[in-house]
Amino acid sequence: MAAVTAQMSPQPDDLVLSLSGVGVRRGESALLEGLDWVVEPDERWVILGPNGAGKTTLLRIASAELHPTTGTVDLLGERIGETDVFELKPRIGFCSAALAARVPAAETVADLVVSAGYAVLGRWREQYEGMDTARARELLDSLGIAHLAERTYGTLSEGERKRTLIARALMTDPELLLLDEPAAGLDLGGREDLVARLADLAGDPDAPAMVLVTHHVEEVPPGFTHALLLREGKAVAAGPVEQVLTEDNLSATFGQPLALWRDGERYFARRRTTG
Repeated sequence: MAAVTAQMSPQPDDLVLSLSGVGVRRGESALLEGLDWVVEPDERWVILGPNGAGKTTLLRIASAELHPTTGTVDLLGERIGETDVFELKPRIGFCSAALAARVPAAETVADLVVSAGYAVLGRWREQYEGMDTARARELLDSLGIAHLAERTYGTLSEGERKRTLIARALMTDPELLLLDEPAAGLDLGGREDLVARLADLAGDPDAPAMVLVTHHVEEVPPGFTHALLLREGKAVAAGPVEQVLTEDNLSATFGQPLALWRDGERYFARRRTTG
């Protein structure tokens, strides 16, 4: 008799992130409601949804900055609420507009990246080893901005700032990289450059699990494997990107009829017109 091999479900300790029945309430408002979501180590997720869908709230939970009102969150093998989140944070790279707003304008690019090792903004008296500065330069080079190492943050373009903050988020060699609308505010050239670099990162087998939040399917980099669509704090669909990014799902997510098409590995969407 032939042996039958059972396919085992991933266990919590094997997962980067696991949410079960997660809800977040503020007064009478539900920011998230009944959300189940699992991220495995080799996955690259994009979270799509309109303003107010709960995307940033979800990312704050994934970064251990926010505890859910209901449900459970297991992050990097630890149960949120039962562990010291300050020990988890160095294992998570986080890039957001809120962080960008706190960066001192006079901080040099090199110092901004290397200081991630001490989780500080604004280098002061910390001492860094040669391997730290070498890693910072390597990350800057991989993102095409090594030539900006001695420039101050305040003199950078918006695209250069975005790439600098991604390099900083990668500095601690995190197990999870969270990117909150990294292409927001970029012009067409800046967006396309950033999408291409994120695609390269997504294709690197040594890169961490990645979660990227955006409003636009045009900003989904090639190589991203999964998608989660949110509307009013609830999941519309979640799973492999080819199965989730459909006209029906996008239309339900954004509350209007949308046409969706692909060009190579890129997605594009427009409002569907009649006639």
